[in-house]
Amino acid sequence: MAEKILHLETVDPLDLYGAQCSRLDILKRAFPKIQIVARGHDVKLLGEEQQIADFEDKFRQVVHFLDTYNRLSDDDLVQILNNAQQPAATDDLIVFGNNGRAIRARSANQQRMVKALEENDMLFALGPAGSGKTYTAIALAVRALRNREVRRIVLSRPAVEAGERLGFLPGDLKEKIDPYLQPLYDALNDMIPAKKLESHIEEGIIQIAPLAFMRGRTLDNAFVILDEAQNTTLPQMKMFLTRMGLNSKFIITGDVTQIDLPRTQDSGLVQAVRLLRNIEGISFVELDETDIVRHRLVKEIVKAFDKAKD
Repeated sequence: MAEKILHLETVDPLDLYGAQCSRLDILKRAFPKIQIVARGHDVKLLGEEQQIADFEDKFRQVVHFLDTYNRLSDDDLVQILNNAQQPAATDDLIVFGNNGRAIRARSANQQRMVKALEENDMLFALGPAGSGKTYTAIALAVRALRNREVRRIVLSRPAVEAGERLGFLPGDLKEKIDPYLQPLYDALNDMIPAKKLESHIEEGIIQIAPLAFMRGRTLDNAFVILDEAQNTTLPQMKMFLTRMGLNSKFIITGDVTQIDLPRTQDSGLVQAVRLLRNIEGISFVELDETDIVRHRLVKEIVKAFDKAKD
């Protein structure tokens, strides 16, 4: 009689075992000659060595499915145990979000973002509101974390208020800043289950902070996104870009038509694009109104404002 303990590292045991341990019961019925005892993140197996090896192979397939697709139903489990073929990935697929929802690069320029980051370590993605630049960037970050390509995700925004003053908002510093960072949380909530996201934030695996908090850091083994970068000054942009450490990916997103800086200050994003355009390893993708994937009126609104500006 052999004994082995399997430890769950990447998935929540409750998601794996199911309500009232329904999926654990399915596993037990599929391997009746093995004694299976699940306690938290550990699964203890007692049985013949070959039977345990067979169980371990299937078990890892199940864990991989849950980790990849962010879903696992009783039917999914039965199909895996019966060697059913899993869904095939398509070229525009970035990652599977909550409940197995496929998150894709939905336009040609979003697909260029994906390709550009595969070939470069730093990417500037410029485009209007609703063009998917931030959402695509965060999806790429989640994929990199899930594939163990990086150890953490760092998301940041410059704390420049669009016609508002943070000092007049109620609460402490975190309570003042969190609403400003909410779009980043919203995207993450689409892609990572709430309990896992909360755990990742508590453990520092995912960090969301204003740009000023980046000063003095070196970001190794990280996927780092600077959002709303049009609201950085040139010194802030230089500070951020020089945080880049070993085995890191940086994406800088912004819309140069929505600069909220005082008129006396130039946008660091505009200047960085000009200064860095010809550096090998840095890629630039410009999105436009054809990439807008929000309500159909958003595209018309962007066109109208662009026409008025001309």
